[in-house]
Amino acid sequence: MSFLAPLAMLAAAVIGPIIVAMYLLKLRREDRTVSSTFLWRRMVRDVEANAPWQKLRRNLLLLLQLLLLLLLVLALARPFVRTTGIAGRNLIMIIDRSASMQAADVGQNRLEAAKAQAINLVDQLPDGGRATVIAMGGQMEVLAAATSDRRELRDAISGIELRNGGGSDLSQALTLASALSAREEQSEAAIISDGNVMIPDDVKVPATVRYFPIGRSDANVAIGAIALQPSAGGQTLFVQTTNHGSASTSVRVDLYLDGVLFDARNLDLPPGGDSSIVTEVPSQVRVAEARVSEADALEADNRAWAVSTLDDTTNVRVIGAGNRFLETGLSLLPGVRYTTVPTSTAIFTETVAEVPVTILDGVVPTTLPAGNLFFIAPPRSTNFFSVTGEIEFPSVRPVSGDEPLLRHISLSEVNVLRAARIAPGAWARVIVDSEGAPLLLAGEREGRRIVVLAFDLHESDLPLHVAFPLLLSNIVNYLAPGSGVEASQIAPGQSLAIQVDETITEVRLTQPDGNIMRSTDGAIQIQNNQAVYADTDMLGVYVVEEFRGDELVARRRYVVNFPNAESVIAPQPDLNILQASGLQSAISQERVGRTEFWRWLAALALIVLIVEWLFYQRNGLAYLRERWRSRTRDKGALRAR
Repeated sequence: MSFLAPLAMLAAAVIGPIIVAMYLLKLRREDRTVSSTFLWRRMVRDVEANAPWQKLRRNLLLLLQLLLLLLLVLALARPFVRTTGIAGRNLIMIIDRSASMQAADVGQNRLEAAKAQAINLVDQLPDGGRATVIAMGGQMEVLAAATSDRRELRDAISGIELRNGGGSDLSQALTLASALSAREEQSEAAIISDGNVMIPDDVKVPATVRYFPIGRSDANVAIGAIALQPSAGGQTLFVQTTNHGSASTSVRVDLYLDGVLFDARNLDLPPGGDSSIVTEVPSQVRVAEARVSEADALEADNRAWAVSTLDDTTNVRVIGAGNRFLETGLSLLPGVRYTTVPTSTAIFTETVAEVPVTILDGVVPTTLPAGNLFFIAPPRSTNFFSVTGEIEFPSVRPVSGDEPLLRHISLSEVNVLRAARIAPGAWARVIVDSEGAPLLLAGEREGRRIVVLAFDLHESDLPLHVAFPLLLSNIVNYLAPGSGVEASQIAPGQSLAIQVDETITEVRLTQPDGNIMRSTDGAIQIQNNQAVYADTDMLGVYVVEEFRGDELVARRRYVVNFPNAESVIAPQPDLNILQASGLQSAISQERVGRTEFWRWLAALALIVLIVEWLFYQRNGLAYLRERWRSRTRDKGALRAR
């Protein structure tokens, strides 16, 4: 134990002897009436007894006052012990609330342990120190900004709740921490997490970063994948169970069809291994569910759902002179039905709900059809983009990052003969670039989604690569949100967007817990023939119903399952984060933090002071107590009369 202000201990050396001396010099005289001078000898003895520097007698008041002095002096000296924590005066706390923090291997769960650690860091702040609380996981939130109010900090930390969606990306949080710490010296960033996070490579934090790992166990079995696909005999149910732990385990997986137990399988899973179940189910089944019967640290990923899309189809209209590659690719997509319309007879009378997607292959009609559009090698400009020429032999450079349209796709070996030089508007994001102009772009404008492919499929070898049907599937799923097999499974936190007819008067959504959201109440936004619902963090089956007046027009089901990446719960011992000091390790093993005890000593001194006062006033208190008892007896006697 050490002291921040050790010179305060000198007060005990100065004030302590003064208190003792006052007791040594204190005279204890009593007024007495004597009847004879022979009694003067007793008065002489009394004077001798009260002479200065007499022998110190045992006195409880003296002991209490010395104890009070000792406690006050210790409190002023501010004793502390070194702990694993922080030492800066400006603290930026990043608390992980992602789905993996639901693991219950420490206390109630990891998030509660992380909140307790964060409150402990708040208690370590020096007087006048400030802290910022950032919640990471899902949409980043700043819950308290550069405040020294410890109550506000504790309330902000206590209010953090788990998020199933949004992932565990540290990019935004570290970027904000870098900006905050760059403005003030003695800044530190504290990351409280289980370490299963995405760390950016291009962020250098201009402050010391300390990592406080949360969690102990890596044992977890999860339903990694589930799908209900149409088949010749009805439907095929596929379930994959994964062991994310480092030890072998055996589990039982129960299969439910529309809420009724259908089958149960015992599976032996090696460390890091998985096992699959494939079984045929009746065509009338609407919802399938898989459950891991054995409990583990993370319960949320022990259940998963899949919904039937047997009767769901997405109508796609193709306008052009005919394209064998495009037609073959569309025919391979499950749940997609396409019709080809020659350019000369293109009359658009269908509603958006009837034909949500139109592919314009090498043509741009004078009047564009309603709904979402996919342009392929547009020959002229439109209101959405400008065509300014051609590019010969453009290079193919996909953008970096997590782009949904390029999921599971590699375009590095694709060759293009020529492409249109397109100047997109501000609405578009570039998906595939080249040295002259973008080759693939996508975005939203005027309430519709638009994708533009700058080159003709016949003037490239893209249709000969396995990437082509995957790219086509991703584009159709993007242009027809809320439809198709893949669209029936959405990630937690991902907005659910579906195309609706302009004649639809109300959209209702039933959440997994049974609560009903209505567009008439504003819970579901309908704009430009699209219904959007954003609060999909809850796991389970969502049912969407469309009404035209009192008539039920359509019913669709969607599922939100636990994100696979969050099922890996093995706590990471360190985080490699580049810091301005040159350090890369963020592990906090040094005892740089301080835990002070002066508040407890001051509180104990207050208690001793109260005890000392009560003891000093004991005679007066006894008198008052006797008076109260006497009055109580008198009142009792009066009542008896």
